Amino acid sequence: MKHYLRALFFGALSLSPVHLAQADNLDNILDNTVNSISQAINDAYTPADDRYKEDDRRRDEEQRRRDEEDYRRSDEARRQYEDRRRQLEDRSRQLADRQRQLDDERRQLEREERRLEEEYDR
Repeated sequence: MKHYLRALFFGALSLSPVHLAQADNLDNILDNTVNSISQAINDAYTPADDRYKEDDRRRDEEQRRRDEEDYRRSDEARRQYEDRRRQLEDRSRQLADRQRQLDDERRQLEREERRLEEEYDR
């Protein structure tokens, strides 16, 4: 758009008997005007105002809360896993102890059967 305005301006200058110094002044005025308009448009659409900063802050805070919640959940899940794992290990030890007791009782029963057979065979 800036180039279009310049071309239009210089086209108008070529048709009128204006001195070169005046053309430079008008070119500077036109440049300043275009730059001011461009800057105003950029300022209007730049997301650097407080509203966007507040949105960013809220978004960061929400993400931090979600991260903390995820960590808490994973920490809780890990504790539950460890508790359940300990319970299963305890149950396994109890079953192993019970199996040893049953094996001891079976051996004792077998010894008593042999003694009975030996006594009967006499």
